[in-house]
Amino acid sequence: MAAAAMARGGLRRRPCRCLLGAAGARAGLPRTGLGGGRAAAGWGRPTPGGEVQYCAELVRKRDYEGFLCSLLLPSECRTSAFALRAFNVELAQVKDSITQKTTGLMRMQFWREAVEDIYSDKPPHQPVAAELWKAVKRHRLTKMWFMKIIDEREKNLDDRAYRNIQELEAYAENTQSALLYLTLEMLGVRDVHADHAASHIGKAQGIVTCLRATPYHSTRQKVFLPVDICMLHGVSQEDFIRGKQEQNVRDVIYDIASQAHIHLEHVALDDYLSNIRKVDFNVFHPSLQKKNTLLPLHLYIRSWKKRY
Repeated sequence: MAAAAMARGGLRRRPCRCLLGAAGARAGLPRTGLGGGRAAAGWGRPTPGGEVQYCAELVRKRDYEGFLCSLLLPSECRTSAFALRAFNVELAQVKDSITQKTTGLMRMQFWREAVEDIYSDKPPHQPVAAELWKAVKRHRLTKMWFMKIIDEREKNLDDRAYRNIQELEAYAENTQSALLYLTLEMLGVRDVHADHAASHIGKAQGIVTCLRATPYHSTRQKVFLPVDICMLHGVSQEDFIRGKQEQNVRDVIYDIASQAHIHLEHVALDDYLSNIRKVDFNVFHPSLQKKNTLLPLHLYIRSWKKRY
């Protein structure tokens, strides 16, 4: 699988704040909020523009790359982009914040009912839902994509590994790709070719997210990497939990990263794929856990050159 993937994907093995301030001002965000902790402290009484600020802060803290990308969108779409990504963050963090599946199901049900109420013009008094309602009204977003994200996140509440790479890709399609479909609608793009590209980007993003989260999950005695690829290389979940870095463990990461590379070659995710190749697919290497401080500049340059 590895050789075929590399041949198709081209992922070769090797031996082995000024911008944010300006962008935030263009987005119309209050300067005081981006360094504060209202989102972390919980939501209080809304102030003028408070819902926008809450969504932006939530995304900045939990989806930093998505936050930067949202800042580069046309001004008329930024607040809607923050709402979409804040909705995704709210759902994504449910799994890590619960101890019982029943609690997670209740939260998912809240959001399922919230989306129904949003489309009935009766949004609940919750900051993300309030902003999402405005985005839906402003851009006529398709309800089906919101429901797909909720349904898939709900199915993923079970603490079990993906059975195979196809199952991981299906999860990525119904979460990350669905979010990109909504983003395209928000931008007024309704084109089958754009949707096709979004599908591949979403799948690649989902795979990369799974890889990046592996060290964190391992510290919590959990492994979600595809079972079939682990078995192919004789690697157990215990190997990842113990943080082993033997060659067969790296081969698992190599195969999974190759699948992401097949879907994607030249977007922000390429940075992680390039970095993991430099450390010979050691997913536990400390350099992979560091935030790329130059990412805002790189994204700005790509936006300026219109190269994505």
